[in-house]
Amino acid sequence: MIKMENMIGAKALMVAMEKEGVKQVFGLPGGANLPMYDELSKSNIRHILARHEQSAAHMADCFGRVSRKPGVCFATSGPGATNILTGLATAHADSAPMVAVVGQVPVAMIGRDAFQESDIIGMSNPCVKYAFQPRAPAEIPEAVKKSFYIAETGRPGPVLIDVPKDVQQNEAEMTFPDVVKMRGYHPWTDPDIANVERAIQMLLGSEKPIILAGGGVIIASAFAELQAVAEMLMIPVVTTFKGKGSFPENHALSLGPIGMHGHAEANKLMIEADCVFALGTRFSDRSVGTFEEFEKRLKIIHMDVDPAEIGKNQTAQVAVVGDVKASLRIMIKMLQQKAFKKSDDNKWIKHVEETKDYWRKNLKIHPGEMSAAKILRKLRETIPHEAICTTEVGQHQMWASLFFDVIQPGTFFSSTGLGTMGWGFPAAIGAKVARPDVPVVDIAGDGSFNMTENSLATSVTEGIPVIVFLINNYSYGMVAQWQRTFYDRRMIGVDQKGCPDYVKIAESYGAQGIRAQSLDELEKAIKAGLKSDVATVIDIPIDPEEDVFPFVAPGTPLKDMILPS
Repeated sequence: MIKMENMIGAKALMVAMEKEGVKQVFGLPGGANLPMYDELSKSNIRHILARHEQSAAHMADCFGRVSRKPGVCFATSGPGATNILTGLATAHADSAPMVAVVGQVPVAMIGRDAFQESDIIGMSNPCVKYAFQPRAPAEIPEAVKKSFYIAETGRPGPVLIDVPKDVQQNEAEMTFPDVVKMRGYHPWTDPDIANVERAIQMLLGSEKPIILAGGGVIIASAFAELQAVAEMLMIPVVTTFKGKGSFPENHALSLGPIGMHGHAEANKLMIEADCVFALGTRFSDRSVGTFEEFEKRLKIIHMDVDPAEIGKNQTAQVAVVGDVKASLRIMIKMLQQKAFKKSDDNKWIKHVEETKDYWRKNLKIHPGEMSAAKILRKLRETIPHEAICTTEVGQHQMWASLFFDVIQPGTFFSSTGLGTMGWGFPAAIGAKVARPDVPVVDIAGDGSFNMTENSLATSVTEGIPVIVFLINNYSYGMVAQWQRTFYDRRMIGVDQKGCPDYVKIAESYGAQGIRAQSLDELEKAIKAGLKSDVATVIDIPIDPEEDVFPFVAPGTPLKDMILPS
């Protein structure tokens, strides 16, 4: 414990954050958090001014995903606090480490419907790991220490600190704890070695094993360990969409994402497998289709840091609860001690290679020069492998799943659990702050980009240059595809009527705006964006009728995958 002189709560908040290594916060000031902003101005912490609290939360979210340390956002009380709820829910759904600090009306006014009061603790409880409301200034240091500990340990997630204004303003003697303990919170990290052994025996005894890698592999940075296990046992790897980027997609054993808009070869081979080794995944309906159909024919080994995920959606024959990286390292050591040899005549791997080759040659894509497949492959060719990509939510996101190969693990991020439109652009800004040394690209759609395009102001004024790769079909494309497919082309609420002009929008913010209408123009635009010291918006018009295929309709199994005709 470190005792210091008396100080007001707002200053204690800044000191506690500096002790946690916080270098920047994303946020907006308001009446209820002005004391903390006043102390922020005197601290060594950089403030990055967002133009909406939801965007501030998304910036902090992706900063946390990239740095693997909690990102921090600030908001005022009432509407400021409620505006970050979508950001908290997004981070919670995707297990992103984040700490949100909001102002609140004075303690004596709580529950009296004071101006800009909201019960943000009650509202946020379903979408945070924990929420604190210090009622006295001396409680702030411990609340901050616990918040960061909770946010980044076990299965990461967002934590909220709701600080009444008088608690920020009043003075007390502060004690800053070095460590904290929380009754009832004990993150599970060390796996049961006996269950690791059982998993190995099941894999060795299977004829058609497959690895299903989820977002937990990325969170645990278990890239090398996953690759080592796959190569030692010669097991092909599919990913969930959130797990995209956990395994190099140019690797011979990579099959890419499965699910609603997964690779055809991945979905086909998952159907044929007899054992799935699931790493850090929750078996989302978007990944496996109908749960009953999936587990009816498969032996499942489930490895996850969160015991609550075991058996939640799929019954596992073997469960390994613990940190995925630590668990795989133990598995590798145990495999190294075993006498087993790879067969030179591996029929399963030969079949996998043939299936991959067939679908890569025979899957039909849109014939136009500026089809989604062609423009995303051009992006992959033009940007370096270490560049970070975020996505918005919609057709462009699923095209990225299909046609943008992630080569360097841990460089692809999207809103997968909540599917939050508008996430990708502020997320790209947060990613660039975390990794200013690499290019950052937001793969966007026009409908999604519209929701947070005012973050161009943050990107330009704060000197955080990113590229917006805007796939523009002038509509809410995924909704339009569903209306074409399931509602007999009864189109409503999807046509954006060519509004706005994204080049002019970019230029009005002081960013670079470029319209690319051929692959040559697109390559030049991407290269211009890579060289630019301000944000670049590349407007790429495409055919509004282009659909995403393959497609597994909701509530149907992977075997009922719809292919382009």
